[in-house]
Amino acid sequence: MNLISHILPLQNVLLDLEADSKKRVFERAGLIFENQNGLSRSAIVDSLTQREKLGSTGLGQGIAIPHGRIKGLKEALGAFFRLTGPIQFDAPDGRAVNLIFVMLVPEQANESHLRLLSELAQMFSDRAFRDDLLAADSADAMHRLFVEWDPHASNERRSAL
Repeated sequence: MNLISHILPLQNVLLDLEADSKKRVFERAGLIFENQNGLSRSAIVDSLTQREKLGSTGLGQGIAIPHGRIKGLKEALGAFFRLTGPIQFDAPDGRAVNLIFVMLVPEQANESHLRLLSELAQMFSDRAFRDDLLAADSADAMHRLFVEWDPHASNERRSAL
């Protein structure tokens, strides 16, 4: 089982979210984590916004992984959005973003936070995985893609290319 499957509950996967800016994405993430986990919506929006000011969390290939540290959080939490239309995210390749994984980590997170980010980067570097996310017809199907993703199979597939 991969690390991401432990932090991404089905109810935090949104298919075809309408958002026209980073701010709207962060607000929606704040609402989800407030409703599902009892966290402060404003603290989440502020944390994600402050992290983004340090440099874009856009990876390229239409992907972004905004993340922030949350005081009092005990373990990492994730949410995944597929947007109805792409938005600018200042990604290094200049492409707009339509697949967004939002991650919250405890304020003192370090190595575990980096392992999660590394696994997300590995997932999203897998073209077949990205294509499957874009083609999924339900939140359940998208969630299943995250849960069933195998980092070892992905490595083997890439090395075979």
